[in-house]
Amino acid sequence: MMLAMATSGHVLSEKTLLVTGGAKRLGRAIALAGAEQGASIAITYRESAREAESIIEEIAQHGVEAFAIRCDVTDEKSVQEMVKEVARELGGIDVLVNNAANYESVDFEKITVAQWDAIFASNTRGPFLVSREALPHLKKRKGRIVNMGSLGGLRPWATNAHYCSSKAALHMLTKVMAKALAPDVAVNAVAPGMIDLGEKSAAEFMKKMAKQTPMRRNGMASDIAAAVMFFASAPKYITGQVLAVDGGLGL
Repeated sequence: MMLAMATSGHVLSEKTLLVTGGAKRLGRAIALAGAEQGASIAITYRESAREAESIIEEIAQHGVEAFAIRCDVTDEKSVQEMVKEVARELGGIDVLVNNAANYESVDFEKITVAQWDAIFASNTRGPFLVSREALPHLKKRKGRIVNMGSLGGLRPWATNAHYCSSKAALHMLTKVMAKALAPDVAVNAVAPGMIDLGEKSAAEFMKKMAKQTPMRRNGMASDIAAAVMFFASAPKYITGQVLAVDGGLGL
């Protein structure tokens, strides 16, 4: 558990934002964007303690309260304890971003039951568990939930059957939750396309995908963070939406 504190303002001033899997990659960008908009930030991490500590220090420089806690979103007890601690430290939860997830590419005939179950546990059950536990706090604040879907949940990818299926399930869960939790809580999803996070191992693949994308580039973490910030502060009349942020790749 790590904590830092200060004050600020902007669009999400006096709001609290919980980002699961917020120590690295897209989660990190979303947490930083929230801090820039004045929100108090809580992030969860599982193994990335060093990265979590680093981003907490960075977030605090924006003059907002920052809090990190270890959590395995696939484990019910871990989620229950995490939500309780976040609400205690920050006084409540206004926006939940279900970002923690796993990605894996496996030929269809080689996917094991263990691999299938693990992907669904993190990508679908995790958001369900965190949302369910955070719901009393979100209802109290008339809050919002943003699920991190994927273009893979909208379009079939041949070597990602379990991943695509888990994200498609999350998209449907988003719509079900939007109906079930209205009018108190708005629920939407952001479905990223090809996002270039600067990984050298993916450089050639990313170059190829940019050529196939109508906008002639891959996405950046800031593109996804901006979409999440939109749902975090948009009118609550917008609910049950799955927004593809893919440069037109899915068209």
